[in-house]
Amino acid sequence: MVITPQDAKRFVEKVSFITTPGFLTGPGAREKAGLPRNTGPHKVITNMAILGYDEETKRMRVESIHEGYAFDDVQKNCGFQLLKAKEIVKTPVPTPHELEILRKEVDPNRYIIGR
Repeated sequence: MVITPQDAKRFVEKVSFITTPGFLTGPGAREKAGLPRNTGPHKVITNMAILGYDEETKRMRVESIHEGYAFDDVQKNCGFQLLKAKEIVKTPVPTPHELEILRKEVDPNRYIIGR
């Protein structure tokens, strides 16, 4: 899982350096690069949406959009064409218990949450 702001400068079509490989050029590319089978990113969580990956093509797709945003906002802040899930849902608001876990265990120094 990756947590990052949604920004076209972060979501680019081509990069010059990869620190953490995703699905690279598509199906089978991770294995060809010597990475373990059946691995790769699961979700990308941004300030606008939750993104997943198409099972066949391994392309990034919008699965859930946060309150106050629309698909066009997410797409405009991405340097490549995003897929749409069959049903894009509104991201549920976190419960008080979930917020406590996020703030105290996931990001206690508020590097991501609360900026």
